[in-house]
Amino acid sequence: MSDAPLDPISHEPSQPHEASPVLFGPHGLRAGWSFLVALAIFMTLVWGFHSILRATHLVTPHAMEHTPGPWPLFLSEFAVFLAIAITTVVMAKIERRPITVYGLGGPHKLPRLVLGAIVGLLAISLLVFVLLKSGLLVIDQRLLQGAEAIHYALIWIPGFLAIGFFEEYLFRGFFQYTLARGFSGLARFLPGSPDPHATGFWLAALLVSFGFGAVHGSNPGESPAGLVCAGFASLLFCFSLWRTGSLWWAIGMHAAWDYGQSFLFGVADSGTFFSHRLLETHPVGAPLLSGGATGPEGSLYCIPVLILVAAVIHFTQPPTAAGYSAQMPTALPESPSTLS
Repeated sequence: MSDAPLDPISHEPSQPHEASPVLFGPHGLRAGWSFLVALAIFMTLVWGFHSILRATHLVTPHAMEHTPGPWPLFLSEFAVFLAIAITTVVMAKIERRPITVYGLGGPHKLPRLVLGAIVGLLAISLLVFVLLKSGLLVIDQRLLQGAEAIHYALIWIPGFLAIGFFEEYLFRGFFQYTLARGFSGLARFLPGSPDPHATGFWLAALLVSFGFGAVHGSNPGESPAGLVCAGFASLLFCFSLWRTGSLWWAIGMHAAWDYGQSFLFGVADSGTFFSHRLLETHPVGAPLLSGGATGPEGSLYCIPVLILVAAVIHFTQPPTAAGYSAQMPTALPESPSTLS
């Protein structure tokens, strides 16, 4: 992938001559159709990859329940990431856009990934520290020692990186971009003539964040407070995407946050405990404050920590010419009917 700033005009496909206005708009295939085609491809690939994993016994049917281990986690998450990556490549070819506009392009990939990971570890450490000092979380014992601790500290990393890549590329890659270009047409109906790019992006971000929270609702032990925090975290990742123009910062933070929860501190992650974790802990007190069975993400103390992270993004990731707005379509915004 090139690190050169994207030309916001060069990746806009031309509308075929005499193309059906129901299927094609000023940006090529209309956003609603693009979304549905991509969703169908993605779901088909997920079904296929999961079938292969189970047929080959690489991942057993219930391997991700109760206390999943490093190998099943990595294979399961890498499979679904591969599904969304292939889907994105196919849609980029169909729409004649460079694949870099969907989140994995842009400059400073590794530095942003590392910085996001550092912030993620610091943020979850701060949240756990607050819960410990408030008497809302208790460390029962250390489960791993010496070489065994180092071993699992390393082999858990690929699995949590796979989670970060999959969830960020799924929710804030092609689907975020496509919904944003579709919703951009609503700007013409809003007072004050708002920027179509910003309007489309943040309307899509709200919808994506609602979906992100809803998906977490299927996790064991999830709570209403946990869903709110998951949605807020999703908006946070969208904010980093808007400022940097890429997903690398968000991938780093997402992976490190989950790694810190699940391995380092041994707390529940949306109700799930992982095997071979460093510590064993348990919550104490009102679930709204301690997080209860959900884990720290179900605590109200999670909100101010995420607000602090938003401030970190604001001051460390200033808007640049390569930001997300520069990658959005520059032609006339599509009409709201493009989502139908």
